[in-house]
Amino acid sequence: MKVLSYKLLFALLLIVFSLRIETHAQYQEKNYGKTPKEIVPYSKFSSAYVKHFMEPLPFRGAGREKAEPEGLKTVRIGFLGPIANSKDTVKGKQMIQGTILAMEQANARGGYKGIPFELMPHNDAGLWGAAANEVIAMDDEGVWVILGSLNDIVTHVAIRAALKCEIPVVNIANPDPTLTETNIPWVIRVISDDRQASYALANRIYKVDGHKRAALLRTNSRYGRVGTGEFKDASRRLGFPVSVEVRFEDGDSDFKDQLEAIKKSNSDAVVLWGDAREMALIVKQMRAMGMDQPVYTSDRAVSPEFIEILGNEANGIVTTCQYNPKANNPKYKAFRSAYIRRFGMEPDVFAVHAYDGMNITIEAIEKAGLNRTRIRDLLTDMKTFQNYQGASGKIVFDASWNDIGQIYMVEIKNKDFIFTPYVYEDELTGSIKK
Repeated sequence: MKVLSYKLLFALLLIVFSLRIETHAQYQEKNYGKTPKEIVPYSKFSSAYVKHFMEPLPFRGAGREKAEPEGLKTVRIGFLGPIANSKDTVKGKQMIQGTILAMEQANARGGYKGIPFELMPHNDAGLWGAAANEVIAMDDEGVWVILGSLNDIVTHVAIRAALKCEIPVVNIANPDPTLTETNIPWVIRVISDDRQASYALANRIYKVDGHKRAALLRTNSRYGRVGTGEFKDASRRLGFPVSVEVRFEDGDSDFKDQLEAIKKSNSDAVVLWGDAREMALIVKQMRAMGMDQPVYTSDRAVSPEFIEILGNEANGIVTTCQYNPKANNPKYKAFRSAYIRRFGMEPDVFAVHAYDGMNITIEAIEKAGLNRTRIRDLLTDMKTFQNYQGASGKIVFDASWNDIGQIYMVEIKNKDFIFTPYVYEDELTGSIKK
């Protein structure tokens, strides 16, 4: 009887062990950042010995034992964004307005146990040292979480300063693919990065539209350099390396030299990466020079300014977007209505993700209490906010706490943006539906 019991126990252990192995294997098969299988580095030749960013990085430090402070008049939340003296002030205005709306709604519901939330805004001036100084100032102000920012350089510096101060950071606007690869377990991002946009564009350009020689014209900034890095890698791995890469400066209005270089490259498609104004002016100059190649752009073309400048010349241009403002999403409709009523303007991609980021932040504070470490635990536990249904749609976090939710392919038709979900056919292997 004992022998039978041991055999049964041994069989059960084998089953459990095999299930653990199978589950682990399936998890490991998922590619980091939703990378399509055919774009994984060296995937045609070999498999990696070690895969990074496949499991969330734990924080084993102290801090959870700290009691809530008494006698607070407000619960402060920090904001870092380009709200003054910046080329991105218009974007920064949308960002801060999205956070204000969510905070005002939370205060109307009673705040935190009757204590109102208070926003502590700080300017993202685009300078390395300034970012760290602003984070230290927010630490002195006693903020519980920091939201922001947009600028790549500022954000990278800010999250390192926040790590030293042990302040959770909810990024609401920065698309730098390397941001969540810093192994800082105090940072989450609620907006999809340029990696997702690059994969979508590469698939559309080469596998759907059949182009073979795409030229790249990008802004000479970190946003342009890092943002297009994934696109160039994807192009090369798909067998179509970028034919030529040229750059422009933010604020430029004449792109003749760059476009002449593209003409000489015999490219059959042009990819633009920058802000709406410059990209629109480039297209106008392209058409004036007789260049009729199809144009694909970074997601910042999803802007009224882009169509205002181009008019009918915008038709046919393809880009991407991190949300669909035309989706039948009750949360977005309620947000948009409240935003227009409060601020007298249409919200953009930065406003809606700022709104979602603030709502996630407030919910984390309400559940964890006023303790930075416990708030961090909730924000990063991969359960509480996984598949969060926000105004921007469903937010899905990978193991580096980067949002890999739905990306949309956008085509301009009749001077209007038409949104189509970019669909992965197999979420496990990362192969793309053509």
